[in-house]
Amino acid sequence: MSESDKLNFMEKMKPWMGWLVFGSTMLGVFLLGLLAASIMERRQEAARLYQAPVNIADNESDSAVWGQHYPRQYDRYKKMSDSETKTKYGGAYPRDYLEETSANVILFAGYGFSQDYLQARGHIYAIEDVTQTKRVNEKTPATCWTCKSPDVPRLMAQMGPEKFYAKNFNELKNEITHPIGCLDCHDPKTMGLRISRPALVEAYERQGKDIAQATHQEMRSLVCAQCHVEYYFKGEGKSLTFPWDEGMAIADFEKYYNDRDFKDWTHAISKAPMVKMQHPDYEVYSMGIHSYRNVSCADCHMPYRTEGGEKITDHYVQSPLLNIANSCAVCHRWGESEIHARVEKIQDKNSQARKMAEHNITRAHFDIAACMQAGANDRELKEVRALVRRAQMYWDYVAANNGMGFHAPQECQRVLGMAASSAQEVRVICARILAKHGYLGQVRYPDFGSKEKSQKLIQLFIKNKPPLLLTKK
Repeated sequence: MSESDKLNFMEKMKPWMGWLVFGSTMLGVFLLGLLAASIMERRQEAARLYQAPVNIADNESDSAVWGQHYPRQYDRYKKMSDSETKTKYGGAYPRDYLEETSANVILFAGYGFSQDYLQARGHIYAIEDVTQTKRVNEKTPATCWTCKSPDVPRLMAQMGPEKFYAKNFNELKNEITHPIGCLDCHDPKTMGLRISRPALVEAYERQGKDIAQATHQEMRSLVCAQCHVEYYFKGEGKSLTFPWDEGMAIADFEKYYNDRDFKDWTHAISKAPMVKMQHPDYEVYSMGIHSYRNVSCADCHMPYRTEGGEKITDHYVQSPLLNIANSCAVCHRWGESEIHARVEKIQDKNSQARKMAEHNITRAHFDIAACMQAGANDRELKEVRALVRRAQMYWDYVAANNGMGFHAPQECQRVLGMAASSAQEVRVICARILAKHGYLGQVRYPDFGSKEKSQKLIQLFIKNKPPLLLTKK
């Protein structure tokens, strides 16, 4: 193309070039306008996080009322109505622990947990589950309501904690109707995290600590520690008490209970004075790496999420394995499948150690019963009963804790090893006692391979009609 042709072409294109520039400019302005509008909208949504708190009554226990002001959090909270979620060792599905592990029936022989022991569902089912369990009866104290409802702080404020505990469980059925919800953890005036149950405050005070000095990050675990802990009912008033005076390790609990000569029940088979660990989730967590790194319970079980420009805490409380992207993957930069596999591998190892301890402890109870059948008296059996009490307490510190040992894997492995070792020591000493009474053969262990067989078996011991466990002299 010659120079003249090029000039002619450019002359012809000038009008189009102008329109092209104009159109590009208008498109740019339009896009910048959309961006600016989006930014302003997001800023306005974010600003709502810091607006003056809404007016919610001091003892408003209906989470739906809170949800009118905090719809995103409430929508996530309602998702806990799904009771079908499962992980290998957890989830919200109400799996039957007695059906799954029939050894539990033997371990809790003579106690309510041998009759009914289901995995807990989501917080939304707290009222329904506690009223339907077979472990509740006409003698159950109102203390059992403590962790189940935001109606509890209201009633405690009205009558005082001690009078609340002293009531009968059934007396308060009509008063306690709302499941675990907003008021349990939040101040209705400021929305700040708060402790609404006195047992945790009292446990801190006995250790010379002021819970009011806890940081916000610590509070994101302490609100969980109001309930997810080991506890017992103290004295005739059945006051809810955390046995933290000596510390939160299992050896500290053992010393605490032994010093007070405390027992939850007498074992139907071995007649040993037993202690039932509840769910020492906070204590076990405190022994683990996440606690050491100042990772809170909420960081994993209620991770942050973004909705419409707002960063909120996810109130769908669940296993982190069901929400790896928002929980584990925030810190651990592996793929989700690898994270899932690593967690399960840790849990599998603790499961194996737990089964070994269960094997030894169940047989230790029968070994002690065999010694009784051989004629051994309480003085001869005092040592082995104390040892089986220790073994089961150590086992239950892990077994009753959610997460199959994941919250503190090394500590749980150590504790389960000690449980298995103490139970094996029982069996060795029992063999010597049997030999002393002229029985040199093996103990004849009955079949407890299913929930039904185990429950029928322990009834024989409860009725003082146990099967013969001794072989010939």
